Formats: sequence, structure tokens, C-alpha cells
Amino acid sequence: MADSGIPRKREEEEEEDDIVCLDPSFFVDRSYEMTTFTFGSHELRLLCLRAASTDYDLTGQLVWPGAVLMNNYLSEHPEIVKECSVIELGSGIGITGILCSRFCKKVVLTDHNDEVLEIIKKNVELQSCSENAHAVLTAEKLEWGNSDHINSIIEKHPGGFDVVLGADICFQQSSISYLFDTVERIIRTQAGNCRFILAYVSRAKVMDGLVLKEAEKHGLCVREVDGTRTTISNLEGVIFDITLK
Repeated sequence: MADSGIPRKREEEEEEDDIVCLDPSFFVDRSYEMTTFTFGSHELRLLCLRAASTDYDLTGQLVWPGAVLMNNYLSEHPEIVKECSVIELGSGIGITGILCSRFCKKVVLTDHNDEVLEIIKKNVELQSCSENAHAVLTAEKLEWGNSDHINSIIEKHPGGFDVVLGADICFQQSSISYLFDTVERIIRTQAGNCRFILAYVSRAKVMDGLVLKEAEKHGLCVREVDGTRTTISNLEGVIFDITLK
């Protein structure tokens, strides 16, 4: 007697009933807390998460060790960005770019993730009421290596940038080449009169070598800033000053 297929069909229906389809918004935690951060004589009040909600690409809702390293460095050496036009890559909650706005004339905060851009914009709005606001602060979508995004930013800011900032943004091996593609494009629009300040936190030896290799591949020179190598959150961090050769 031939198999009617009915039991198999019931099994498949039961399996389908067990599948739960979740909208990406399920993973988004918007329970931000107003938090005070102090870097030297500068105090920032920003919205952020205290801990990662999930692994759904929302690391930018947190403050990472490299951002603390960068902000401590810039608060001690504000002349590096004073009266400069600055673009920050992978801005997260915007803590580094917003600190820079105390010294700069213009700061463009960028991230590729829409939910992260949402919190950046909230924190930018908070600065409009601050007496310490000095620079023009804007937020733009930028996916590293995305020519459309890069071209859009270059067109919106034809004067280019004096400084590119990146704090704790080298933790995914697959993204490093795209990062340096983006950095090189931005730096070359200024005929080399632009530098990339990178607050690097070492989490894997393979990444340490890859970052230097990709910089070299893109015609960039990496210089470790004297006195910046330190331990932060039990990790080794350092500031790199990166320019065109």
C-alpha cells in the first residue's frame, strides 16, 4: 500500500509551528540611561546603554574602552583638533565626537547602523542646549567601503576634513580593509593634509598585525604616539597617528 503522506505532512506542519520569526526590532534595546562622563575638566551627559542588549550589531549603543582612551588623550591634548573639521568613524553613542565639539569648528559623527544613528542624534540634540557647544554637530550614515555613502559625505562637505577619528573600531577582521578604504578616500580628498587618529585596543594578535598591514597596503604611515600605550579595562590600548606616506 502506498504511503499517503499524511503523517509526514502533519510533522512538517508541527515543525513550522515551532519556528518563531522575530522582527529585527525585537533585539533593539532603547532603555537608554542618562549618564555622566568626565574627561579631564570636561563633563558630558549622554544617553547610552549600560550593557550590550544582544549580539544584534548594536555594539555602538555602549561606551567601549577605546573611546575612553581616545577621550582622555584628546582632553589632555585639545590642540590636536582645535578649530579643525573632524569626521568620526563608528561613532557609537557619539562620546568622542561630542567631546571634540568643545574644541572643533565642525564634527560629523557617522555610523552604519540606523538604531545607533538614532541614539547619536538624540545625544547631538542634547548638546544644542549646552553652553559648552562650540562646533556644528551633525550625524551621517556611513558604511565603510560603501562608495555611495562616502561620495555623499564628500559632496556634503566639499571642504574636506582635517582629522578622521576612530575609537575602538578595529574588532572585526572582515571590516578592516573597508575601514582603510574609507580612511584613504577621505584623507586623499585633502591631498594628504588630513590625519587619522586611531585609539586602538588589542584583543587579538591577528588583528594587531592586520591593522598595520592594511594601513601599509593603502599607502598610509602608522606612528605610535609616545606615552599613549596603556592598560584600559584589562586590555592594552594605544593611540596611532596615521597619515599618507
